[in-house]
Amino acid sequence: MDSEPKHALNLSIQLASRTSGLPTRQQLRRWTQAALMTSARLTIRLVDSREGRRMNREFRHKDTPTNVLTFVYGLLDNTLEGDIVLCAPVVKREAQHQKKPLAHHYAHLVVHGLLHLQGYDHLKRHDAQHMEAMEIQILERLRIPNPYLPFH
Repeated sequence: MDSEPKHALNLSIQLASRTSGLPTRQQLRRWTQAALMTSARLTIRLVDSREGRRMNREFRHKDTPTNVLTFVYGLLDNTLEGDIVLCAPVVKREAQHQKKPLAHHYAHLVVHGLLHLQGYDHLKRHDAQHMEAMEIQILERLRIPNPYLPFH
């Protein structure tokens, strides 16, 4: 039995990609719940390369699709609101390149996006080390190996 408190989660999942190997709704909910430290209302959207590239260009001024984008809208009635966008073809390509199970890479990026949503970042070395340590710990609870070590 899980002894950690569960926070209220209103999760909307949007599948806007035909890429194979997309995580299930249950997996996305489980990974989200594992990284959540407060109540949240959020959307996870899985997109194709075209939409991922457009969004990264529009919001980060980088003309290439990226694996994960996080949009924080703030707190409303003690509930964190935001969106996490995962570019499915990029996630799949990265998992293959890193020789990791696709589900493990998705889980890592969901956890990573959730931590950004909750105010964590990796711009400074110390902050990056703290965020990575949190990711490793959360993923370990999900029985997923350290994503920063090579997969064997």
